[in-house]
Amino acid sequence: MFEPTIIIVAASIVGLCVVAFALLKAWHGWLALKQRELDSTSGEIEGGVGNSAARIEIADLKERIKKLEAIASGVDL
Repeated sequence: MFEPTIIIVAASIVGLCVVAFALLKAWHGWLALKQRELDSTSGEIEGGVGNSAARIEIADLKERIKKLEAIASGVDL
């Protein structure tokens, strides 16, 4: 009838397909979750800049102000 190796190979292929399908569904679900997270964050500052980019820009501006104040007071950096 059926050889045991053929049954094992067929079961392995079916199992691999089931696992691959489950992982693909999980991947799509994770991508949908991340897309919803990105859509729900309305943390945009004027100019369409996000929160993290705005923080970097503010830190850069603070550093420039410190340098200008040091130049104005005659301190050498």
